[in-house]
Amino acid sequence: MTDLQVFDIFVAEGFVLTEFTGIVEVLRLANRINGTPVFEWHYRSWHGGPIACSSAAVIETTPLPSRPEADYLFVIGNSDPACPALSMGNSLANYTSRQARVVLLAEAASRYIAEHKGDPRSHTTHWENRAVLMERLGLFETKATLAVDGGAIITCAGMGATFDIALSIASQHISAATMMTVADVLLHERVRHFNTLQPFSGREVSSTGDTALDACIALMKDNMEFALPITEVAQRAKLSKRSLERKFNRVLKTTPNGYYRGLRLTKANNLLLNTDLRINEIGLACGFPSGFTTIYRQAFGMTPNAARKKGRPK
Repeated sequence: MTDLQVFDIFVAEGFVLTEFTGIVEVLRLANRINGTPVFEWHYRSWHGGPIACSSAAVIETTPLPSRPEADYLFVIGNSDPACPALSMGNSLANYTSRQARVVLLAEAASRYIAEHKGDPRSHTTHWENRAVLMERLGLFETKATLAVDGGAIITCAGMGATFDIALSIASQHISAATMMTVADVLLHERVRHFNTLQPFSGREVSSTGDTALDACIALMKDNMEFALPITEVAQRAKLSKRSLERKFNRVLKTTPNGYYRGLRLTKANNLLLNTDLRINEIGLACGFPSGFTTIYRQAFGMTPNAARKKGRPK
């Protein structure tokens, strides 16, 4: 457990700072708490030089080596799963042929899934990108878990899950006590298993304090594209429709239909502002097979096209 483990961290222009931090801070804290260095890391890009993240912080990088010596390669994308820089080509094989493990985060995972025509059930990506894969390529069976360990290549949802994946990998090279201390310093109270489901994926939730209501919300999140009738939601949760309505009114101050519609509209707005899906594709992905523009305008005060022209949040 004392061998120095070397990480190459590849970043594309506009990379996600949360994911970068999720890797680097876990490794840095592990070294600090362990007392002697266990991890070393290098920042990589295609051509080297300064690379800016989406929030304008800049890191200095060196070119991706043709003969890598790292034990791990993490690939961090930006908000564009079609970003050319994420088409890694033979570079991934340069690492895996030397027994290095490759971790593809979010958009990098999406690009890999789109380019490699294997079983989509053996990979995952962030739920936003999963919606793009489903609508554009018909890859409905891509997993909705935080990560999938395919051996040489791990695909991961990225964002906050990066901390879980980094902690899990670090735990293979440091003691359990050191790993838990790192998690405690990060105020990361538990390291989630790779099989933990992402939001909008039918995961168990406990956000309301009412078990039956939580089960109904989980059903709604698991059925965004093909919305269930409220009567069916109630039946699956073993409630009467009237009882379900009372619970929503008492706890959430809304109706089941209103809450369900709000969930789907919130997802639609996020996809509109953060993906390049066409308007009709977003409507279909969020359970609005017709009339989506009108529904969106009623909810947000402008058409989907106008919202896109207004610009995405920085």
